[in-house]
Amino acid sequence: MNGNRAVATSLGLHWEPDPSAGMGRRDRRGGPYGAYLPDPLAGRPLVVDPGLASKAAEAERAVHRLATVGDSRSLDGISRFLLRSEAIASSMIEGIAPSPEQVALAELAHDEPIKGFSDQARLVANNIAVLRRASKDLVETDEVTVEDVVRLHTELLPEEPHHGLRTVQNWIGGSNWHPLDAAYVPPPADRVRPLMADLLHYLNASAHAPLVQAAFVHAQFETIHPFTDGNGRVGRSLIHTVLTRRRLTPAAMLPISMVLATLKDTYVDGLTAYRYDGPPDAEAARAGSALWLDVFLDATLVAVSQAGRLATEIAELKSDWTARVARHRSERGRRQTPRSDSATTRILAILPEIPVMTVRTAERALGVTYPAARAALDELAGAGVLTSKSVERGTTGYVATEVLDLIAHTERRLGSTSFDARTSLPVRSVPAAPSS
Repeated sequence: MNGNRAVATSLGLHWEPDPSAGMGRRDRRGGPYGAYLPDPLAGRPLVVDPGLASKAAEAERAVHRLATVGDSRSLDGISRFLLRSEAIASSMIEGIAPSPEQVALAELAHDEPIKGFSDQARLVANNIAVLRRASKDLVETDEVTVEDVVRLHTELLPEEPHHGLRTVQNWIGGSNWHPLDAAYVPPPADRVRPLMADLLHYLNASAHAPLVQAAFVHAQFETIHPFTDGNGRVGRSLIHTVLTRRRLTPAAMLPISMVLATLKDTYVDGLTAYRYDGPPDAEAARAGSALWLDVFLDATLVAVSQAGRLATEIAELKSDWTARVARHRSERGRRQTPRSDSATTRILAILPEIPVMTVRTAERALGVTYPAARAALDELAGAGVLTSKSVERGTTGYVATEVLDLIAHTERRLGSTSFDARTSLPVRSVPAAPSS
């Protein structure tokens, strides 16, 4: 103990195999193993050296600039796009790989009788809806509780058979049947609830700067690993919860977790260093915390750069659409620029958020009549902004193919260790390269 404070340590435990499980000899092994028990996060002494403090301030300024540009290139202006991108990437990290178009169709099916998409796309669309709701509910609540996080886990993984905090030992790597060869063994199940309560006490406070707090919330959550499955999705969501609660970002998703997933070896090294043994004021704790924070801040700076690039690409795409519409209207002897309150102009503004529409979608989103929505969508199809296709018997969909391609290009870029898929191939699952 360090005064009255718990000390991070590895607990020496013994694994007893289940003789009735029908395993091979290697998996029937029993024996000693170590489960890591972190010290509490709330109240942990943390001294950030001048170099890291300067980097944290630089990263925070970069996020703030992107969040407050004040036009379509701002973080808020691309929030829905980033949220969809985050949900697709998060699902692909866990082996679910629908196309961006399939996901967009599944999103429409929440409000319209649309079919023709996969169960995987439905799961990702569900995650988008959950993340959108969580980004509001977890930010606006006075205090995030353990039950809130459990509810988030349940909603993100509706088909997971084990909901709630885990009641068994889990581990990462090695055998599926025992933790003896695991790369990492989280705390025993009986320590999970008090550790989660401590984590949320820290999350609800503001002892450290927003990015520092987000870094430690994420690392501590992944260290506790409180669920039998789906910890990654929840841990990624908590990064955004912290940044939005602290008002550093609007209700948007900076792609920090996607960058960390791409730089997997560096990410794992950072988390490993974070899991020090001994008191939190010892040199090992200071060095480990500093290494992890450095990894997280580097990922943040890359994420801001990539989000800024994406915002510019979306703004350029919108400008090109406007020019196409102007040419199309001019060729038909009409005023080049549609009214600012017209259905055509308003659809152009929301296409990055809703890249697949039906007439009913536009009617509902804009609050206009069916004929007005239909005329606007047909005009945009005639201008080459949208492509029409059948999405259900008797229902025409209008697809912003360039937005879907941009989602794929963005995912591929974020999946490359150079963050340029032209110079190095993606190292994790990403959408296929668009044929164009």
